[in-house]
Amino acid sequence: MQHEELTKNIIGAAMQVLNNLKPGLDEKLYENALVIELGKRGYGIEQQKRHSVFYEGKLIGELIPDLIIDGKVIVDAKVVTAFNETHVAQMLGYLNITGLEVALLISFKEARLQWKRIANEYRKNAAA
Repeated sequence: MQHEELTKNIIGAAMQVLNNLKPGLDEKLYENALVIELGKRGYGIEQQKRHSVFYEGKLIGELIPDLIIDGKVIVDAKVVTAFNETHVAQMLGYLNITGLEVALLISFKEARLQWKRIANEYRKNAAA
């Protein structure tokens, strides 16, 4: 599994954040706390990095993932009861635009942390 150890460590940091802050706050608060927690653990973090999106050579806008950890894993902090197809599709879009292969959706809604690991299978199949 691509970046398995890194994703496990990100999930561990998210658990620490949830244990400290408890559930039910705004997504941005968890995102900011996760930046602090991952920084303490020595990870490189890009928060809200802008990625230009082009169509037929013309700039059509930007995507802005919450976090990119060590230039390898996109992390999106949520406060949702369950992840849906829209959340997964958004992460696949981010992976496609950034060229990365792994994303984590993390929900701080409940007392028990929820997460979903998403791998860009399209990129793997295209490279094969």
